[in-house]
Amino acid sequence: MTRIKHIQQQRGFTLLEILLAVAAIATLSGVVILAINPAKQLAETRNAERSVDVNTILNATYQYALDNNGQFPSTVTTTQTEICASNATDCTGLIDLSALTLNETYIVSIPVDPTGAEGNGAGYEIAKTANGRLTVVAPDAELEETISVTR
Repeated sequence: MTRIKHIQQQRGFTLLEILLAVAAIATLSGVVILAINPAKQLAETRNAERSVDVNTILNATYQYALDNNGQFPSTVTTTQTEICASNATDCTGLIDLSALTLNETYIVSIPVDPTGAEGNGAGYEIAKTANGRLTVVAPDAELEETISVTR
């Protein structure tokens, strides 16, 4: 009995096959990145934080008013003005809501816009309307969104 040995030659990938595989992976990666759109996701996350911050400021201000015979902090005006940050060194030209953070009674600190506010401001604005309601606004909202709460 004679045994015949068959020699099989193992063949590797050709350069063309490798290039096609890399091109397919690159195309799929590009589609996934476009579908996820991380910049938009981050902007939406910052806007969600702004919405929470606006409501937090408004709730703390109303709680203050409930405890003070319906009077809002005296620094709140009828002109929409930026709120002074808790760690600010000078609140000139800004609305000072430090009465809300005194002894952490209503709020621990004034929230600051997620992208960071310039100077001593918190990045949020507040105003009292003619009929005695409060409006808190996040003027730096992204994606052409308007974040404003009036109560």
